[in-house]
Amino acid sequence: MIKAMVTINIPTALRPYSQGREHVQVDGDSSLRQVFERLEKEAPGIKARLMAEDGQGIHPGIAIFINDDQESEGLIQRVPSDATIHILPAMGGGSR
Repeated sequence: MIKAMVTINIPTALRPYSQGREHVQVDGDSSLRQVFERLEKEAPGIKARLMAEDGQGIHPGIAIFINDDQESEGLIQRVPSDATIHILPAMGGGSR
């Protein structure tokens, strides 16, 4: 039996933590916090860029989408075992 995995799309700015990988797969069917902890094992240092300094929420400069829906429950959000997660860093710049 093949186990379904969560696929996490890593944005370019965070790829140095994933050894340049665009996608990382980890076990799912758990909370977003647990997925981030598993991702940290595959991409050391990335969790600090995704979570708020107090470790109790998602970094304010990051948006997380699970299967095209923006997370709405923070780190307790349930992540299905076959989900795709998109990490979107805040965009800066622009002009008036």
